[in-house]
Amino acid sequence: MRGSISTDAKPAGDNIPLGIACMVGATLMLAASNTIAKLLVAGYPVGEVMFFRSATSLIFCSALVLPVTGVSVFATARWRAHVARGASQSISQTFTVLALWLMPLAGAIAIGFSAPLFSALIALLWLKERADPWRGSALALGFLGVLVIARPGADTFQVGALFALANAVMYGSVTVAVRSMTKTESTLTLLMWQMITVAAFHSLLLVFGFVMPSRSDAALFLAGGAANGVAQYLWTRALGFAPATAVSPFYYLLLVWALPIGFIVWGDAPTLPLLAGASIVVASGLALLWREARLKRAMALSRTVEAVQAAREAEWTGVSLPNSAIGLGLANR
Repeated sequence: MRGSISTDAKPAGDNIPLGIACMVGATLMLAASNTIAKLLVAGYPVGEVMFFRSATSLIFCSALVLPVTGVSVFATARWRAHVARGASQSISQTFTVLALWLMPLAGAIAIGFSAPLFSALIALLWLKERADPWRGSALALGFLGVLVIARPGADTFQVGALFALANAVMYGSVTVAVRSMTKTESTLTLLMWQMITVAAFHSLLLVFGFVMPSRSDAALFLAGGAANGVAQYLWTRALGFAPATAVSPFYYLLLVWALPIGFIVWGDAPTLPLLAGASIVVASGLALLWREARLKRAMALSRTVEAVQAAREAEWTGVSLPNSAIGLGLANR
């Protein structure tokens, strides 16, 4: 029965090439979805664009996941955390589309790449994680890159940069808040709960306006939602096939696709501040990822050494006890 299939099953081993392929595919689909959203939000209410994008994404993800897992994918004891995560994600995604509406595609995406920096900063302030010089330098450099892109105080500063930055802050805080959920929830459970809660919250935005789309625009609505749903699914599968440290760097390909799309569709030529700031933000994000990977490997090695030492001590104790008993027995004779 489908309902009895476990959603927590993991592959026997990592498949890094397949994981990378899924992540690259996710960036392509996400670039397509963002492009369509930017086109639609110019003529339709933001709430309508968000709802149809989320609802269509839910339908496509359900078609991919439910035939394999059944409704057991929704089984959880932490539904409140899922609802809170969905609310935060719905706000974050709305900020993203507002940023896409008000500024060039590549600029909004580049600022969005600062989300891992805010995750690290919030972890330092909220979770009281240790602040070492390496992490502090990467954070400072990354935020400098955001300032280079947004250029506050310059004549070219755009309000959309504020929404892009708000999205990064929101997404970074959500990442920290739900970090513990990955210990008890499968990736598919996280995906499906996110899809259904985000669609529900975005449906509330329809009260702010609705315009009946033409047939061609209706096709765009469906295509944008489908691309977003497939992107979310591929991203989830990428993390299931391979470690995050192997596939996450390829997420930055999203900017590679956004630059030519923005130029071809809207004539947004890449500026020097955009290219320089994006390079700084990406480099800082990769540096943090590399640093965290090294720390995790060191912690894993330390635990392995401790386990080996404990096993040796247990083995030594197990041998010495019978000898002691024998010695006592001879003495009692």
